[in-house]
Formats: sequence, C-alpha cells, structure tokens
Amino acid sequence: MSGPGFVGIRFCQECNNMLYPKEDKENKVLLYACRNCDYRQLADSSCIYVNKIMHEVDELTSIVTDVVGDPTLPRSEDHPCPKCRHREAVFFQSDTKAAEADMRLYYVCTNPNCHHRWTE
Repeated sequence: MSGPGFVGIRFCQECNNMLYPKEDKENKVLLYACRNCDYRQLADSSCIYVNKIMHEVDELTSIVTDVVGDPTLPRSEDHPCPKCRHREAVFFQSDTKAAEADMRLYYVCTNPNCHHRWTE
C-alpha cells in the first residue's frame, strides 16, 4: 500500500495545546491552528487523517466447495462432518502463511447437500 503513514499530532509552539487543521480559504492553503492563541503553521502535507482498514478474509470462507470433486485430494472417514455427521471429507493444508505456521488441515464435507467447511 502506498501513501502516507501516521500523520501525527501537532502542538502549538506558543502554548503547547493541540493544533487543528484549518483551511485558509483566501489563500487556498491548509493550516494547523491553535484554538487557544493565534498561532498558525502551514501544513507540510494535504493529508490530515489516515484510516487504515486491516481486514483478513476468513480462510474457511475462501475455500471453494468444488474441492470435493478433486480426485487428487485425500479423503478421510476419521473426521465426520460436525454439521451433518457425514463420515467422508476431503482434506488439505492451506497455502497461506498463517496456516503454514500451524500446519492446519482444512476439511470439506463430501455430502452433496452439505459441503460444510471446518478445520481441526
């Protein structure tokens, strides 16, 4: 991701109170102004706030249920589906970094009316 990182908080050089962004409409520039005294400083960037959204997709929802038809995947009858209790499931190890560290196995129920996904 490119762009600014942490913008930071600025403080007044006169009274040490926080400076707030303020538009100088006449000169069309961005300033930081103190609300307690008349101190103002020119903004060094037009960015005043950064909102980074950190969202990870749940690995189970990203598993496509078509894997049950893959003849190359191993099948197990030792891990019944927790949803429908069907005995057979295909299983595999995820190729994501988080799953690699855990050596986590993912299961998909082979019942055509279920296709529940889970991990153990």
